Amino acid sequence: MAGKRIFSDQEIKELEGRTLDKALEAIDKGDKEKAKKLAIQAQKEYNHLHDGYFTWASGLLTYIYSHWGVDEVEKAERFAHGVEAKVVFKPPEKKDLRSLVEHMSKMVQGHMQPVTIEEEDDKFIITMHPCGSGQRLIKMGGYEAGLAKIKEPHNITWQHKDFPIYCVHCPVMELLAIDKSGGYLGVVRDESYPIESGLCKFVLYKNPDDIPEKYYNRIGKKKPAPKKSR
Repeated sequence: MAGKRIFSDQEIKELEGRTLDKALEAIDKGDKEKAKKLAIQAQKEYNHLHDGYFTWASGLLTYIYSHWGVDEVEKAERFAHGVEAKVVFKPPEKKDLRSLVEHMSKMVQGHMQPVTIEEEDDKFIITMHPCGSGQRLIKMGGYEAGLAKIKEPHNITWQHKDFPIYCVHCPVMELLAIDKSGGYLGVVRDESYPIESGLCKFVLYKNPDDIPEKYYNRIGKKKPAPKKSR
């Protein structure tokens, strides 16, 4: 085998570089079929990392929960999301409702799953089909493989029992938002439970005063008085 090449120069070139750049090059050359093939390949590559990272995070949370309990899971999640808010998940510069809807839709598109957006008289509903992380991890068999479900009702499980450990970041993010501002900024998660039986929805209320009290109660908070009454 010594001295014998395994790849040709052209084959090496095909392995190098970013798939996105190759797809854009194919588009510029008018090679529609190659561009389609590369777009599909890019999604597969992204999903491989995306799924690996959420499984990795869930494994670390499982270790924390099994050794130190649910309160330490909450502390770890609060710390992690504090760091993420400074580095990755930065709040949008524009705070108007239109900008918030656009911002949320772009965020969930990052899970590479189909998304629908509905506008009703009092709110917007953004739905992934299916949830690109928590629900997919359930369907992939992550919990049968050894990931933990939090047994006891808690603020970070929306008071549910046997709550998938990956999904605790949703209640934690709600807690952080309320701790920072005193109330929801209009975005809540309308969960189906058990999670695997339905779709996870992001609901943006046009008037935060209209957010039902149940969404506060499930994370151990009280709904603040309407702003117009303050």
